Amino acid sequence: MTDYAVVLATHLAATKRPHAARDLSVQTQIPEPTASKVLKQLSRAGVVASRRGTRGGYALARPAAEISIHEVIQAIEGPIAVTECSDETTDSLCEYETNCGARANWQRINVAVHQALSQITLADMAFPSADTLITIALSSKEAERARLSGSPRSDGIELE
Repeated sequence: MTDYAVVLATHLAATKRPHAARDLSVQTQIPEPTASKVLKQLSRAGVVASRRGTRGGYALARPAAEISIHEVIQAIEGPIAVTECSDETTDSLCEYETNCGARANWQRINVAVHQALSQITLADMAFPSADTLITIALSSKEAERARLSGSPRSDGIELE
């Protein structure tokens, strides 16, 4: 559902006008019941706004540059945590937590993930620049071809 939320929100960022859930479903190829469900969750979280009427539909609640991917993910998943012990908003159920030497590092990793997701906005997703985002292989076959050819990524780092 989170993948669908990012696709729908990115589509809204790129088009900048309200769309009916049915139209968004067709344009993004996400089944209409799923699109409607995701849009309602995004609306409850304040990421999108819905308006009724002939010029109504779903649109971003704020400018795309003000909505981070972190916010979109959190709208669907709730608080983002790499591991249970790195989520400080809930009581951990891990029986090893008090003696775990890795807990502090998992929390550091969780902070890094939060920061990375907070720095990428829907505007970045809708209108990516090669300087900001890297190219990611769309399939394992594409990734293997890139590894074999030694083609560089857009940030200049060779694929391994």
